[in-house]
Amino acid sequence: SEVAQLVKDEVQGNIATEFSRGAENIGVRVRADQRRLSSLIDLKNLPITSGFPSTTLSAAATLHVQDGPSEIRRIDQRQVVLITANVEGRDLGSAARDIDERMATLALAWPPEYDYNLGGQQQELESSSGSMIFALLLAVFLIYVVMACQFESIYHPALIMFSVPLAFVGVVYALDWLGLSVSIVVFIGGIVLAGIIVNAAIILVDYINQLRARGLPKTEAIVEACGVRFRPILMTTLTTILGLLPMVLSTGEGAEMRRPMAITVMAGLASGTLLTLFIIPVVYKSFGGRDKA
Repeated sequence: SEVAQLVKDEVQGNIATEFSRGAENIGVRVRADQRRLSSLIDLKNLPITSGFPSTTLSAAATLHVQDGPSEIRRIDQRQVVLITANVEGRDLGSAARDIDERMATLALAWPPEYDYNLGGQQQELESSSGSMIFALLLAVFLIYVVMACQFESIYHPALIMFSVPLAFVGVVYALDWLGLSVSIVVFIGGIVLAGIIVNAAIILVDYINQLRARGLPKTEAIVEACGVRFRPILMTTLTTILGLLPMVLSTGEGAEMRRPMAITVMAGLASGTLLTLFIIPVVYKSFGGRDKA
């Protein structure tokens, strides 16, 4: 076993330490100079003891050339060969789509028992994306249920929920402008955004309902509510955006994961709040019910 470990360390190398680059740890492999092991004769003359005179590998083992796999790996009782690669400068999803398109265009006559499959981070991305979409839809549903209980109505919460798609308009433009891909972190930011962006519409619609309860006509109530609630809506939005600004400007470890989430929330808040002040009053005017006689 000692001789086998020595040969492995000399030929294949050993991870002696790790080099940290941001959030990524890169293993530093130490092995013998490959110019000293360029042939079978060099391998036979490999010293396996540190004493003098040293003993070579040929004295402890019989070496001959033979074809064979370096390792046999099985997944679900099927023999597989793993081909690994890292993606840099682009998102994982587009790289996976390019691989599928290229494999589809290759003129390969696959035997019946052969197939290929993308695994690793791509497989985790597919499973996580489904979970994130479900979590986003569940968050929107729970927000609606909470507002329906508070307003004691199913109609006004539906008007408020118009602000959610308005927020994602800014998210799409911000991600496209900055060249960011849709990732799990962006999905998490979208879930957080769905719970925050409705605040402005809640403040606006609730005050409109209060003014109408006091006897104001619907149009006058909308105009007065927009003027009175504009300042608190703007203040709450700006404080949230400025609070996320350090996360966007940070350059420390893990910043590449925090930055997309902060950008998602900031862009969604900015566009959602701006559009809410124009779209929600129009929607309320059209579908907010008639004035009481």
